[in-house]
Amino acid sequence: MKMTVLSSERLLPSTSSIAVFLISTMFLAIAVCAESPVPTPAGPGHQSRPYLLPVKDTYLKFAEQTETTLRRDVLGVWFPRSIDNENGGFHSNFTRDWKPAKSEGKFSVFQGRMVWMAAQIVMQRPDLKDQYLPVVAQGVDFLANVMWDRQYGGFFWGLDDRGHITPDYTDGKDLYGISFCLYGAAAAYQATNDPRSLELAKQSFRWMDEHGHDAKNGGYFEWLTREGKPVQSSAPSGRIDTTPVAAFLMGYKSMNTHIHLLESVAQLYEVWKDETVRNRLQELLSIVRDRICVEPGVMNLYFTNEWRAIPDHDSYGHDVETAYLILESADLLGQSGDPKTEHMARKLVDHALAYGWDETNGGFYREGTTIGAPEDMKKEWWVQMEGLNALLLMHDMYGAETDVYFRAFQKQWQFIRDRQVDHEFGGIYDTVERDGTVTNYIKARMWKEAYHDGRALLNVTARLLKLAASAPN
Repeated sequence: MKMTVLSSERLLPSTSSIAVFLISTMFLAIAVCAESPVPTPAGPGHQSRPYLLPVKDTYLKFAEQTETTLRRDVLGVWFPRSIDNENGGFHSNFTRDWKPAKSEGKFSVFQGRMVWMAAQIVMQRPDLKDQYLPVVAQGVDFLANVMWDRQYGGFFWGLDDRGHITPDYTDGKDLYGISFCLYGAAAAYQATNDPRSLELAKQSFRWMDEHGHDAKNGGYFEWLTREGKPVQSSAPSGRIDTTPVAAFLMGYKSMNTHIHLLESVAQLYEVWKDETVRNRLQELLSIVRDRICVEPGVMNLYFTNEWRAIPDHDSYGHDVETAYLILESADLLGQSGDPKTEHMARKLVDHALAYGWDETNGGFYREGTTIGAPEDMKKEWWVQMEGLNALLLMHDMYGAETDVYFRAFQKQWQFIRDRQVDHEFGGIYDTVERDGTVTNYIKARMWKEAYHDGRALLNVTARLLKLAASAPN
């Protein structure tokens, strides 16, 4: 979500005033830095840097670093390289040195996220606006003219590069994918004021709401046929089918889809103050905060359609991401400072720090049990980036009473900078080992685009600059 339009000074800093001014003063220095050689970090087991106090110079130092990483290792590698000038939309697959790799087709999630990211750059980086406006237009054209099913409506889950239905994706519709196409279209309108983008966003929401909304139990059915009929679970046969590509449980509701429905409907509500959209946003916030999130700060992953939880593991990355999303949505609904939302958001981050945090190396692990040791200790890029964003948000909210979050933020940023970034070819590694050792050199695929890292770095840079503006020297 774009943070500059929301009202809470604590949650989302105003880049239209202090932040944009300060960012603009860094552009020249950062552009030079982006062209400079990157120093090679120390090997595994390196000593952590000393803790820096939360003062103006510290915030400005980190802001310059995060902005440099955004421009060099996110925008600089994905754009314009990913633009498909032949078939439209965006390419998703590249080698470590950013050469085209075997295509996985056009995935709705990837396409919508890339449109959203390009739209954010138009809005939040004035010096890049002219460069990214055509990227937004290209993305919206593809969503409207290729991903959208002209016969039955709704966005396809995925297509081949030429826009044809394939056996891999089937002709089904998944609300996870539809949500991100809606997300991209709404952001595109916010960035360009192009009425066709708003119309596409409205059309997307209406189709999704008509075919997927569960009026009885709340929330949304997730996997639909091409015509828009919800697919029910096949559990009575003893086997639960899963969706193509993502392997989500078919016929059930999920945490993952509903937290992203929350952010896409919030994005739409920013540009279209429709009463039904507001009602769905409030419903989704309540479902995520009060049903999906539970004490002591974890989230169930799957549910029956009646919202009975199905036990599974705890995903630390989704926990910290959701802390941000529920605070953001509450703010947009005019409920900034709501004790119930703030309580759960902090619980989610605190639990992830207590059970999923690597105090030795920095960084959040992938997953574990609610009150047990982490089970998967690899470190995915998106988990680290969402963690970075959430830790600074918690510091902004609670830094006056504790330094826990800012200490963790610094260690998290050090891990990302030294271990998750590819210092040879640029970009951010998908997954590294616990100590940051790289054994998997993937940096681009249909599930890894410019969204998690781009959003986090935009948010963190703006928040650091806002903090700097009011911090002691």
